[in-house]
Amino acid sequence: MKRRNKRDPVRGKKEDKNKRSNEYDASKIQVLKGLEAVRRRPAMYIGDVSIRGLHHLIFEVVDNGIDEALAGVCDHINVKIDKNIVEVEDNGRGIPTDTHPVQKKSALEVVMTMLHAGGKFDDKVYSISGGLHGVGVSAVNALCEWLDVEVYRNGKIYYQSYERGEPKVPVKTRGKTKKTGTRIRFKADDSIFRKVEFKKEIISQRLRELAFLNKGLKIDFEDTASKTKERYLSRGGVLDLVKYLDSGRTRLHKPVYFADTKEDIGIEVALEYNDSYLENIFTFANTINTHEGGTHLIGFKSALTRTLNDYARRHNQLKDNISLAGEDTREGLTAVVSIKIKNPQFEGQTKTKLGNAEAKGAVESLVNERLSAYLEETPRIANVVMSKVVSAARSREAARKARELTRRKSLIDSESLPGKLADCSSTNPDECEIFVVEGDSAGGSAKQGRDRRFQAILPLRGKILNVEKSGLNKILSNNEIRTLISAIGCGIGDDDFNISKVRYKKIVIMTDADVDGAHIRTLLLTFFFRFMKDLIDGGIIYIAQPPLYRIRHDKTHEYLFSDEDLQRFLKKHTQKKYDIQRYKGLGEMNPEQLWQTTMDPEKRILKKVTMEDAAEADRLFSILMGGEVEPRRRFIEENARYVENLDV
Repeated sequence: MKRRNKRDPVRGKKEDKNKRSNEYDASKIQVLKGLEAVRRRPAMYIGDVSIRGLHHLIFEVVDNGIDEALAGVCDHINVKIDKNIVEVEDNGRGIPTDTHPVQKKSALEVVMTMLHAGGKFDDKVYSISGGLHGVGVSAVNALCEWLDVEVYRNGKIYYQSYERGEPKVPVKTRGKTKKTGTRIRFKADDSIFRKVEFKKEIISQRLRELAFLNKGLKIDFEDTASKTKERYLSRGGVLDLVKYLDSGRTRLHKPVYFADTKEDIGIEVALEYNDSYLENIFTFANTINTHEGGTHLIGFKSALTRTLNDYARRHNQLKDNISLAGEDTREGLTAVVSIKIKNPQFEGQTKTKLGNAEAKGAVESLVNERLSAYLEETPRIANVVMSKVVSAARSREAARKARELTRRKSLIDSESLPGKLADCSSTNPDECEIFVVEGDSAGGSAKQGRDRRFQAILPLRGKILNVEKSGLNKILSNNEIRTLISAIGCGIGDDDFNISKVRYKKIVIMTDADVDGAHIRTLLLTFFFRFMKDLIDGGIIYIAQPPLYRIRHDKTHEYLFSDEDLQRFLKKHTQKKYDIQRYKGLGEMNPEQLWQTTMDPEKRILKKVTMEDAAEADRLFSILMGGEVEPRRRFIEENARYVENLDV
């Protein structure tokens, strides 16, 4: 064989070609035009392409109508879902349709097809607005298979249609009308989203929330799939929202409400104490739910702590030299803080945290002033509140010692780990996962069947404490909960929780497929929601999906994970006879079966626990797990028809 040297012309050409392909020069710089950037990187604009991002399309369009309502020119929004086709109409002013002076095309087309185009960059058109980036409706347009828009303005109906963000025809008129507003219909692009299937519950939760935050705004919602029509309308605003959130708890007094303008910021605050041990504060800026809080939340918390401490000292309600910590003043508190602010500074397009420094001082000033006056004017309610928060301060001191027992000395200090934990050999949290298993029997099978390199097993004995009905002192005295906290390693509560110390980046709840298993799963989710909510937000909590059925025929077998799977199987194999085993407990599977069906990363099914609406989740947990019987009975009666699997 002839050996080519460096001067071989054939080899030389290949080397030159490879060299050119690896060079990083101007020719490698791509410029994405129009809405192509949105389609290439949709998560940058709507968060993700799963169910959350899909519903974000609806809310971006609805928010345009909300901005019209904030401007005082819209009092009705209609939302309809028909076979996954979305229609949103408002009776606002309608998107402008005249020719844009710079772009030389209809302003409607500019708004619908160009990023960073909108009327919200100054306060001349919208003094208060949630949408400031100008990418909302144009991003929606880019991510739809098709979208139609009608504008009712100047006595005419203007129309334009688009396919994947590109106009099919120029803006044209098609009829006359006496109404004003905008109607948008669209179908999400199934080549972008993993699954195009809208959930009535997610939509209704957000629309209900928007109605509470915009007093007098009528929002109609129709879902043809479930054949339901609902209307959301609130006359009391955030005061009604607090009542709604606390519908499953025992209130200690009537809600406190005050509203005013400070430093050109409109502020509404509603609050009440209940007999629970939990803190529930929800904040909004220009109707945007700021899940991560921000400066307005800081101002509220600071004012609440200072005001209650000042009142307690003036009225000699603090004994033994104790003072009220922030957490004491928020135990059993449900509160809503909603502000309307010009030029809000949000973190990112998804707007989960407010950064305006002036909001802290404005909220703090108003709460200090109005809450102090209210307590002085209503001594009976003041005594109820002070009794609650002083009791919380005493319990906090008692809980401090119990909490120390759950703290880990360090990330790798195995001496502080609970004895029943079968830990994994890896110490890298990114590759480690822990299965929280119901019962010692299933725990034993899981320990034998697992991959010891990265899978840890923590069996729990029986049902853990219902934290919805318990104080922190009692919670931290519960052996099963202390074991769980120690194993996870990141602490609990505002002061001690540190997500960077979590020992496993997958925490998997694995319970039996029966009523008791569902109850244990709910108890665990309640604990994570109340005391380690950041683990849910971080996508760390999962639910294992063990098989429901084992189908055997001769020497072959197959596992099925739902009743729907079973029906499809039986329909497909109607001449044949099979032995069908219905699993109810994990203990019915040997270690090998448990690994193959439920724990093997290559084959298993895990459901990630997400939280689309914190306020609604809070309300449902309080109803289902709280001490009030009547709200729970009502909830069961209203939702009984939706039950698919009933274990009797």
